[in-house]
Amino acid sequence: MRFQLLDIVPHVENPVTGRLVSAAERLDQTVESARRAERLGFDAFSVGERHAGHFLSSSPTVLLGAIAATTSRIRLHTGVTVLSVLDPVRVAEDYATIDQLSRGRLELTIGKGNEAAQFPLFGLEIDDQWELLADKYALLRRLWRETDVEWAATPYTRAQHATTTLPRPFAGAPRVWHGSATTLASAALAAKWGDPLFSANAIQPLRNYAVLVRHYRDEYARHGHDARYAYVGAGSGSLYIADTTQQAKELYGPVYDALVAATNVPGNNTPFRDIDHAIAEGPALVGSPQQVIDKIGRFHETFGHDLQSVSLPTTLPVEQQHEQLDRLASEVFPVLRREFPTTLWGEGDPYAARPAFAGGSEADAAASVESTDAASTVGVLEPAAA
Repeated sequence: MRFQLLDIVPHVENPVTGRLVSAAERLDQTVESARRAERLGFDAFSVGERHAGHFLSSSPTVLLGAIAATTSRIRLHTGVTVLSVLDPVRVAEDYATIDQLSRGRLELTIGKGNEAAQFPLFGLEIDDQWELLADKYALLRRLWRETDVEWAATPYTRAQHATTTLPRPFAGAPRVWHGSATTLASAALAAKWGDPLFSANAIQPLRNYAVLVRHYRDEYARHGHDARYAYVGAGSGSLYIADTTQQAKELYGPVYDALVAATNVPGNNTPFRDIDHAIAEGPALVGSPQQVIDKIGRFHETFGHDLQSVSLPTTLPVEQQHEQLDRLASEVFPVLRREFPTTLWGEGDPYAARPAFAGGSEADAAASVESTDAASTVGVLEPAAA
């Protein structure tokens, strides 16, 4: 199993103490968490994207650029890039720039997002969210793989004539994951293209996300893709590790309960209204190190996933957040790596050698990725050229 730290950069006060750090300090915390995660051996760091609510992640490319400049090994992810509201040409340019700055460490996770309020901000209709995502992704794929792209206008994308976006990606097109939280559509889109799936696994009961993962694997096979590359990632709920589960509940429970009580956002409400319920039946990783290990083990029984994502309790003082990272890296991850091996970013994964720091040359890595892309897109039709 591989491990990722995700920050969607919420900017809210600690509901128990009323403490709220400044926006500048909060953004600094995100960059420092990425650096610390790299030192502790995390495999990836992910920055979310939100355009509504109390979040500071409206410009994930800026944050990832800062992180790319101060790290050297950790892979850089998004969680998610809200492609449905973005210009695919600009996405191709911005993220290829990060890919160059990081020497090929970028992997994108795309989705339509789960904030209904974001669509009117960009002059779009929420009823078009799935068509927007599918069309824009088909164009993004071509922009990263081809030069002088010809693209006929659709109801959701502009025509492109001899378009070559610059910079080009560092060593072939970066891998793209698809975030899936509530419906089968994202899982089906990932399967169509032979891309990996990222299950949110953050709010709803485990069985709901299991439906999405099963649908993805069924569709992936139906499209004839190589099952070796049907990688799955999974998120998680609140994180707090203490020596005992009782101690974790006593220290973090009041914060969890108050946060849930204050949250009333469509699409983001959890059915687990108190800490005991969240620990017993929800995706919260709150308890002793062994309880957290066992719970991620139950996630794996359900998903068979390769990548586990965790998020820090960012309303707490940063020293407590860092303690959580340290305990995860030293007490939880070693056990899970042994129990649940994966080929993700290792032998057998064509993208493992993509970054130069992983030992592959740019030319070799590009050839490897292009070979995988060709195999995974057989029989998939692009919109007609203009």
